[in-house]
Amino acid sequence: MGSEQNDSFCPSEPKLCVNGCGFFGTPSNMNLCSKCYRDIRATEEQAASARSAVDRSLNPSKPETKPPKQSLGTASHEPSTSVGVGEDSSSVASSAGPRRCLSCNKKVGVTGFKCRCGSTFCGAHRYPESHDCEFDFKGAAREAIAKANPVVIADKVKKI
Repeated sequence: MGSEQNDSFCPSEPKLCVNGCGFFGTPSNMNLCSKCYRDIRATEEQAASARSAVDRSLNPSKPETKPPKQSLGTASHEPSTSVGVGEDSSSVASSAGPRRCLSCNKKVGVTGFKCRCGSTFCGAHRYPESHDCEFDFKGAAREAIAKANPVVIADKVKKI
């Protein structure tokens, strides 16, 4: 009977969380406990949204793409990314906070109007004249008309 116990599978000893919080970690969570893993994932998502907000503000001509949201219960096996030392924490707070009018700083939330210059405005400042918009509407219209109506030139007829 004693030999049967030795032949059976012995589970490996559980490892403590890498952060040292005192709970047990799992290999699927990078040897972190569930709370520490969830906290790290939240900071990674905030850093990624801050980076994308900075990229959008620097390159407004790029189309806006959003990564699909993941629930906290799902584990992702992507490599972890850390927040850079040089990143500004105010950009994280501005992207996570409520949206505001660029002219009067009024909270607009979902009812905000997005101008073609890329900024969000309240109902009073939604028109380009009221917020001194620097977007070239005439130039954009000219380009759209030129693209929609290409110049057609017929071949010359040869004289006999």
